[in-house]
Amino acid sequence: MDRRMLQQLQQMQSRLMKAQEELATTEVEGTAGGGAVKVVMNGHRELKGLTIAPEAVDPDDVETLQEMIVAAFNDAAKKAQELSESKLGGLTGGLNIPGLF
Repeated sequence: MDRRMLQQLQQMQSRLMKAQEELATTEVEGTAGGGAVKVVMNGHRELKGLTIAPEAVDPDDVETLQEMIVAAFNDAAKKAQELSESKLGGLTGGLNIPGLF
């Protein structure tokens, strides 16, 4: 491997590490039930917060609340995936590197 290629790989690694750090601190929010349930996660899809509005809690209808939580989580996960792809996709030159997305 020549020195120029090694430098390019080191630069790419540095940019990837910076993007990974940004993903760890950038948060996305998913909602369901008109905002009654909110899920916050970072760009690594780690759950950071869950908020449930009091009016969403009906002891006689727990199933609806469970469905809203799942929907809000999935909404946040999709946004986190899109964030990850936008931060990392350009850095890898379109390569699908396992473990990055």
